[in-house]
Formats: sequence, C-alpha cells, structure tokens
Amino acid sequence: MSEDLNKTIRELSEIYDNESSDSYVSFYYSKDSDSKFIQRRTNDCRKILKGDVLKNFDETINIILDSMKKTSDKNIAVFASKKNNFLKQISVPIKLENSLVVDSSPYLRPLARIQDEWETFTILLLSSNSAKIYSVELGRIDSSKTLSADIMNKHKKGGWSQARFNRLRKGAIHAFLKEVIEELQERAEGKIILAGPGTTKNQLIDILPQDLKEKITDIIDIDIKDENKLLKESLHLISEKEKRQSQEAVKHLKNEILKEGLAVYGIDDTLRAVKNGQVELLIIQKDKKIPGWICENCQLVKKGNEEKCPYCGGNTSRVDVLEEILEFAERTDAEIEFTESDELEDLGNIGAILRYK
Repeated sequence: MSEDLNKTIRELSEIYDNESSDSYVSFYYSKDSDSKFIQRRTNDCRKILKGDVLKNFDETINIILDSMKKTSDKNIAVFASKKNNFLKQISVPIKLENSLVVDSSPYLRPLARIQDEWETFTILLLSSNSAKIYSVELGRIDSSKTLSADIMNKHKKGGWSQARFNRLRKGAIHAFLKEVIEELQERAEGKIILAGPGTTKNQLIDILPQDLKEKITDIIDIDIKDENKLLKESLHLISEKEKRQSQEAVKHLKNEILKEGLAVYGIDDTLRAVKNGQVELLIIQKDKKIPGWICENCQLVKKGNEEKCPYCGGNTSRVDVLEEILEFAERTDAEIEFTESDELEDLGNIGAILRYK
C-alpha cells in the first residue's frame, strides 16, 4: 500500500488544468460520517462557480457519485474532472476528515499527511521456537508470517549428557534464527520493532546482517501471546518517533540557516528551490494555508491575488501556495515532513533542506 500511495501521489502531482480553470474536484470522504456533507459542500461550491466551470463541476460531481456507488470501501479519496476526462479513486484504510476541494489540480495534502505520519514498519515477535512477522501499514496489520521450530526445552535424564543436549539445543535455536532472518530479508519494510520474552532477541541481534540490524528501532519485552498489546505499544512508539523526527527536522533547518548552509525558508526562496529540484526535505507547517494564485501555463505561483498572469497574460487560479509547493516537491521526489512547531511559523511556515546550493 505504501508504494502504491507514493506512486499515486507522484502521478497526481503532475496533473493540472492547462488553462488554470478550476476543473478538478478532490473528494475525501468516510461513509460512516456526516451523510449531508456532500450536499452541503456541493451547494456551497455551486453558489460561487459560474458558466462552463459550474457545468463542469456538476458533471464531475455526478462522475464522483457514480464512482462511489461501485465500491464498498468506507474511506475513499476521489479525484475527477469531466473537462479533462480524468477519474482516480483510491481506498484509504484510515478515516480522514471530510473535504471537497475545487481547484486547477488535485488536492494532495491529506494524502501527503498520511504518507508522512503513518509510517510502514515491521514487528518481529520472537521466542526460542516461534516467530511472527507483522507488516504494519497505515496503522493496521497488513500481513503476517508465522514460523515455528520443534526445539526441546528440557533435558530428560539418561541418554544424552547435559552438555551434548545444550549444544544440540543451541544449534537448533541458531538454525531457527537463521530461518527467521531469511524471512525478515524477504518481508521487512521500514523500521523493525523486535519483541518477545527472554534473551532470544539478543541472540538474533548478534547474528543479524548489518543492514537489518540498522533497521531495529525498538526492543520490547513482552509475552509471546500478547499480540494486541504489542501492536498498540508499537504504534505508540512509531508515533512518538515521528514527533521527534519532525522536531529534529526543524532543528536541522535552523542550524543550516544559522551557518548559511543547505537550507532555505519562506515562500519565495523555498518555491524557487523546489522548482529547481534542489530540495531534499520539504518541511511544512501542519494545517496552515497561504492564499495565492497560479498560472498553470507558465507554472508561476505567488502569494496574493492576480486575475491575469503578469508574465504570459494567461488566466490564473486561486490556490493554497503551500499546497502548490508540496506538489512541486512530489514531482522531484523530495521527502516531505509536516510539523506543528511554532518555530517554523517565524520562518514563513515552510522551509527546506537542500541537496545542493
């Protein structure tokens, strides 16, 4: 799902109306929420739109409603434009805030927030003779793999000596851990949380290849049967790590600014850098919007309000400038980090770590 989401965001970021017409409707909706939301937002938009733009809106809304009838998914995002013969619907496995946005291009911030905040990771629940590997995406278990081994835990009197028994048992555990490592190499995505009782976790770490060892982000002592508690605790750990990552990104930005390093901030400088493909990491103030305009013909974006582009004379469209910068960043494969830090507000609500000057 994470790879599909990344691909979808990238594809949508490259779509826009060449005439800067508000022809695209982006619709995020949870079917178990306010049933009157669609009608209310449709009425609001119809009071503002005129002429051909209104006609396209009405026809596009009908396309969206028809598309929704054909799916049983509860949480969906739909992007459509009758004028541009475009329709894209995706299922989102988490509940999003309902929104319906009319613009000259698809509205991507909710998807980008999911991409940033709901990190894909792997949980390995391990004991000396059993293992379960969970792939966690968007806050839920996407798949799992169970492994087990027939390993004797007690030495019976007679027959083998205690020393021989211990060697055989140690060898059997080692072989089992090798099997676990092979599965991890096939299945592990993102960070790895290692959990389980006893010291088997440490034995595994000792023989892990370096690339897997570097992915281990937390180790949890927990009963092998307590899977629900494990998922809850793991999600909390990943959430806290994301908050720290956001704080570190802002700190890194400030340090680079102080030493006149690889950083820019504010609308104009960040926009220039992202359009040039210089941005490695884009940092955006969460839930902040800055009104502006875009000329899709020459891809010029500015704060404020202009009916006509001062450079090419083409029509402009009203936009959220931060959203437009985010779209440029997606097109150039920049990483995106959302933050609630007040410190970014002082820098114009946006900044970026650069790949080069």
